[in-house]
Amino acid sequence: MSDPKRFGVFLPSFIWSDDGPERARGIIDFSREAESLGLGSIFITDHLLTARRLYSVSFLEPLTTLALVAGVTERIMLGTSVMVVPIREPVLFAKQVANLHFLSRGRFIFGAGIGWYPKEYEAVGTSKSERGVRTDEILDIMIPLLEGKTVTYDGRFYSLDEVEIEPRTETRPELWIGGGSQLADPASPEAPRFATAVKRRILRSEGWIPRPTCPPDDIRRDWDELQAYFTENGRDHTTLTIAHENFMHFVPTQDRERALREQHQAFLRVMSDERGPDYLEQVYLFGAPDEIVASLQARVDAGVQSFMLHTLTPDPAQLEQWIEHIIPHVDFPDGGNE
Repeated sequence: MSDPKRFGVFLPSFIWSDDGPERARGIIDFSREAESLGLGSIFITDHLLTARRLYSVSFLEPLTTLALVAGVTERIMLGTSVMVVPIREPVLFAKQVANLHFLSRGRFIFGAGIGWYPKEYEAVGTSKSERGVRTDEILDIMIPLLEGKTVTYDGRFYSLDEVEIEPRTETRPELWIGGGSQLADPASPEAPRFATAVKRRILRSEGWIPRPTCPPDDIRRDWDELQAYFTENGRDHTTLTIAHENFMHFVPTQDRERALREQHQAFLRVMSDERGPDYLEQVYLFGAPDEIVASLQARVDAGVQSFMLHTLTPDPAQLEQWIEHIIPHVDFPDGGNE
């Protein structure tokens, strides 16, 4: 039986236009339920603006929302997947991350990436073409700041002279980098390849988050490439955590057609219809319970060590169904079972 701590859940931080104060209460209740059920982590999405190309909703700001969650939980890990790094100023960003890590008593996982939505870069005075260099410079600054070091830096976009931040914690948050290849689709905003720049960022991190849109065979190929890259650069690949993000709406039925119908309805309350139903079914977790278990198992067999799953609904009853019908049937080869 799988350890529930191998599974995390995304906070339902999406907001519909008719939502009121009850959703704030719901965030608290959802978080407490995730912890009480023994899940390993609560993650959150980051979008500054409503990215209508892929989503039909807006999202709450991640760090302030996780600060709320930190205050109503005790043990469960808290993470981002992923923070859009290049739209932020590095010193303030480092201060915010350090503060959350301190207030949560060392429970924060810093999931980071370059983003994809052009309007988010433009809204803060940058551009998508600068995102890679800005991300690298920001991480160059943030990592030593979060380790309690004094930083002097002179880059293309950012310059600092003997800057340090507090609060300091015993250890800095783990850095997990999101990225990799994905199933090719004309509607996708990103190329379906595993860029060397992403591998380089993963090399300096503690974890890798394969894309939700990366099917099991592609995860396996990416992992093979990444292991070779680690070997070439003198790092032991077994020191890396592989945590996969995906989307799942559980429907308690063996009637596949009913499950698919209800799942597509749930997905379209959060996502746009731009990529079409066939693409969604190829990359996300669809079907009857046994199909979902098989899809998760295929990702474990490809190298995934843990999961963070979106519910597509703020109803915490989904979590109870995962615990009963899904999680016990996923087998991890490295002792991740009870």
